[in-house]
Amino acid sequence: MDSAVDRLLDGPAPRADARRNVERLVAAARAAVDEVGTAVTAHEIARRAGVGIGTFYRRVPSREALLEAVLAGAIDEMTELARAARAADDPWPAFCAFAADYIRLRATSCGLNEALGGAGGLALADRIDEFRKEFRGLVRRLQLFGVLRAGLTFRDIAFALAGVVPQARTLGMTADRTQWRRTLQIVLDGVRAT
Repeated sequence: MDSAVDRLLDGPAPRADARRNVERLVAAARAAVDEVGTAVTAHEIARRAGVGIGTFYRRVPSREALLEAVLAGAIDEMTELARAARAADDPWPAFCAFAADYIRLRATSCGLNEALGGAGGLALADRIDEFRKEFRGLVRRLQLFGVLRAGLTFRDIAFALAGVVPQARTLGMTADRTQWRRTLQIVLDGVRAT
C-alpha cells in the first residue's frame, strides 16, 4: 500500500472512487515534484491527475500536505538506505551502494533536492534530521573502519555527494542521464582512503 496515500487518508476508510482519486493525485504530485519542484501548483497536480480542482481540495487537506506526503516517502527511503548501509558487514561497498541510490533519488527529483536544501516551506525538518543522523552515523562508521580518507568530515561527504547531481548544462555541453554515475565514481575514488 502507498504510504503517501495512507498519510493523506488517516480517517475512516473512504469510498473506492475517493481512494482512487487520492492515488491519482499522489502519482501526479510525485511526477510534478520530480519535474517541476515544490513550486508546482494544485491546479497543475489536479490537471495531471485528471481531476478538477474541487476534487483536489476534497481529497487532500492542502497542496503542502500532498507535497509533504510525497517527499516524506522519498526522505524515509533515503533514511532506510543509510541505516541499512550503516549496518552492513563491509562498510565501503555498502556506502557506495547507498551513495548511488541516494544520488539516483536526488538526480531524478527537483523537489527532493529543494526539500533537502530547505526550500519549499514544507514541514519535513524532523524527517530530514532523522536522515542526517543516519547518514552521519554511516560516515562515522567509514571513519572508524579507516576506509574514508583522513581528515574528511560528515559535512565534506554530504556536500561532495550533493555536488554529484549535475547541472543540465555547462560549458556548452548538455549532461546526459548517466552523467551523475560518472561523477559519483570520481567522488567516491576521491574520498576513499588509499
